[in-house]
Amino acid sequence: MRPLRISTRRQAGMTLVEVIVAFTILMLLATMAVPLARYKVRRDKERELRWALREIHTAIDKYKDAADANMLGQQKIDTDGYPESLEVLVEGIKISGQVEKKVKFLRRIPKDPFSGRAEWGMRSTRDDPKSTSWGGQNVFAVYSLTYEKAADGTPYSEW
Repeated sequence: MRPLRISTRRQAGMTLVEVIVAFTILMLLATMAVPLARYKVRRDKERELRWALREIHTAIDKYKDAADANMLGQQKIDTDGYPESLEVLVEGIKISGQVEKKVKFLRRIPKDPFSGRAEWGMRSTRDDPKSTSWGGQNVFAVYSLTYEKAADGTPYSEW
């Protein structure tokens, strides 16, 4: 019979201590990455909110300028030259003196990044600047309907 050979080579693989150390390091890195990812997502939503608000306010201002220049024909008395609703900015208004020509101020109503819907709070020229109810006369300004707050404590509805 042949004698058994004892292998003097070390076997490949990791010991339990090495696995625990590697797992601990991985957990520390993951713990540090999660808050950074959340912060980035919030900053992206804030950037989208600023862009959407700027786009809507620019369209409202262009509508007002066109109304003041009498390009939009007869306006309702109560509107003060501002649009009656946000849909008017998308549907367009016929230009006075032109046949079948419309001016559109928005392609579509942008979505609120915090709610994911194209719904906005609106204020008319006769509403209080911080009001959360709309008088219905015209659309002078829009705001986000979310109750969340920015990092500095300012509600997004006041942006």
